[in-house]
Amino acid sequence: MTAREACAESEARDGRGPPGAVVVGGDYIALGVVRSLGRHGVPVWVMHDGLHVCAAASRFALRRLPWPVDEAGRLASLRELSTRNGLRDWVLYPTDDESAALVARNHEALSGSFRLTTPPWAVLQWAYDKRLTYGLASRLGIDHPWTLYPQSCEEVAALDCTFPAILKPAVKAQSNRFTRARAWRVDDHRQLLARYAEACELIDPSLIMIQEFIAGGGEAQYSFAALCADGRPLAWLVARRARQHPVDFGGHGSSFVETVDEPEIEEAAHRLLAAIGYNGLVEVEFKRDSRSGRPKLLDINARTWGWHTLGGAAGTDFPYLSWRLAQGAIIPTTRARAGVRWVRAATDVPAAMGELKRGRLSIGEYVRSLRPPIERAVFALDDPLPAFADVPWLLYRRWRRAWDGTIFLRTLGLGDVTRRN
Repeated sequence: MTAREACAESEARDGRGPPGAVVVGGDYIALGVVRSLGRHGVPVWVMHDGLHVCAAASRFALRRLPWPVDEAGRLASLRELSTRNGLRDWVLYPTDDESAALVARNHEALSGSFRLTTPPWAVLQWAYDKRLTYGLASRLGIDHPWTLYPQSCEEVAALDCTFPAILKPAVKAQSNRFTRARAWRVDDHRQLLARYAEACELIDPSLIMIQEFIAGGGEAQYSFAALCADGRPLAWLVARRARQHPVDFGGHGSSFVETVDEPEIEEAAHRLLAAIGYNGLVEVEFKRDSRSGRPKLLDINARTWGWHTLGGAAGTDFPYLSWRLAQGAIIPTTRARAGVRWVRAATDVPAAMGELKRGRLSIGEYVRSLRPPIERAVFALDDPLPAFADVPWLLYRRWRRAWDGTIFLRTLGLGDVTRRN
């Protein structure tokens, strides 16, 4: 930490400078929050698990602190951190589903220690549990994929559903190959039974959903992203998630995103967030069904999302606007401009190669997609170190995905593919 940074941190803690922020998470999503705030002169501390170090490597991260493994330890660590360091007016940013759920469930206790960007559990649960999400969408008349909720292998064996379909966890309270993959595609009844049995070994069967598979690539994938107050978006954008890796379900997240004008997406998302009474940062995911031409609701991410830094380039710097709102500032209604792009090169190259092989992308289209204005997910001239710190994590993710695939093939009785190859 430089002398200037130490002075800024000291001023923030004793009330002479702007209050700081505590960012929970170490990956590129957290990095975007750290950079957004740091570039505006907000002191930032990062709590991370030691595996994700991208955000902690940023020059804007003034302190790096451990994030405990268990929920009780995490809650105690946050409260002690605030009490010991006098961080009452500092803003807390969870950057994944589980840290957001932790804050939401303990909203009253943590609101005495920080200013929160996360709504209480009574609100956040509508996004966290997809069973509640789809139930609310049905009542509001918002299209979503047909979804079944079997409770046993016997119920699955008796199902008569169309294929292809997907298996999907209703919540992601733990990390395993099923929750990491986001969804498993099944192409026939035999594969459905095998994958359902495998999923039952990983999570509670009551949390496993069987859902309609909506065909289409990136041209059909949209998101509405916003900063909300009492269910009303203050700053927002609509984006097309044109490429993701892996191509089918994007377990590693979107790799190329661009802002677009899609009034139908806006209208549905506005109604949904108003019904929830949502506060804070949120991303609502849709996919347009080519059969009906209508977008269908997929997910609600009740925290910062992978490509949130696109907002800064398009006129809606979501983390900083959220920090200002937490400090009591009036945020003017702002809609991001269309035609701005975001890329995470490390995953977009393999994503583009997959689209090229499928004939859904040409080399010329790929090159043109990277024209300015474009925001990079990790690399930045004013903060280069995180790009190097991200490499070990990417290699680990690639290894883990290969290992998860090997386990799947074994469940289908295809033996040890690592030995065969």
